[in-house]
Amino acid sequence: MSKLTPYLCVADSRAAITWYEEVLGAAVKGRPYLMDDGRVGHVELTIGDALLMMADPFPEVDVEPPDPSNGSPVSLHLEVADCDALAAAAVRMGARLDRGPESTNHGRSATFRDPFGHRWMVNS
Repeated sequence: MSKLTPYLCVADSRAAITWYEEVLGAAVKGRPYLMDDGRVGHVELTIGDALLMMADPFPEVDVEPPDPSNGSPVSLHLEVADCDALAAAAVRMGARLDRGPESTNHGRSATFRDPFGHRWMVNS
């Protein structure tokens, strides 16, 4: 085994793509796979050298997004050039700041929940 790639479910993949592009600097890799009913069945985003996969909800196969009003049991950790600037951009774009930005033993860090319910830990 050599790679672990998060595969997120979000309530609105189209909105999430835009949010991740604007806040995290993500880029769509290839073309999103669209289902006959209009849902995004699969999309891949790159953030630097990292890969993130994502899809809309598919309740018929128990694929549901997190509830943005609750905590997420999973955190996504991302190393960034400027933690403070990214956290500020995330909050401007609707994220809920949980902690920081603050100086830690591991550099500057912040934790926020994006508008889609996913928890991000960023540090620089």
